[in-house]
Amino acid sequence: MSETITIDQFLAVDVRVGEILAVEAFPEARKPAWKLTIDLGPEIGVRRSSAQIVDLYTAEDLVGRMVACVVNLGPRRIGPFVSEVLTLGFPDAAGRVVLITPERAVPKGGRLF
Repeated sequence: MSETITIDQFLAVDVRVGEILAVEAFPEARKPAWKLTIDLGPEIGVRRSSAQIVDLYTAEDLVGRMVACVVNLGPRRIGPFVSEVLTLGFPDAAGRVVLITPERAVPKGGRLF
C-alpha cells in the first residue's frame, strides 16, 4: 500500500473523461504504443496522449471509446511526440493495461470526484 495522502492532495489530481477521436501508430516509441487524440469537452478541448495498449486494443476498438485522463500533469515528451494528458488504466493478470471507462454515459470533460 502507498503512503497516506490528504483529501487536498487527491483533489489536486484533475481526472476528466474524454472520447478518443483518432488513433495513430507510434513506431518511434520504445515500447509498442498508440498516439491518441482525445476530446475532453469544451473546457479543456482536444488533447493528445501516448498509451502502451497495443497488445489489448486495436485502433478500431479505441475510436469512440470514453476514457479517463489526468489533465493537469503537464506535457511529457516521448521521443518525437508530446503527450499532453495521462490516459488511465489498470493492469490485467497478464500485465496488459485495461483502460478506465465510465460505466454509463457521461458528458465529455466530466471531472472525477
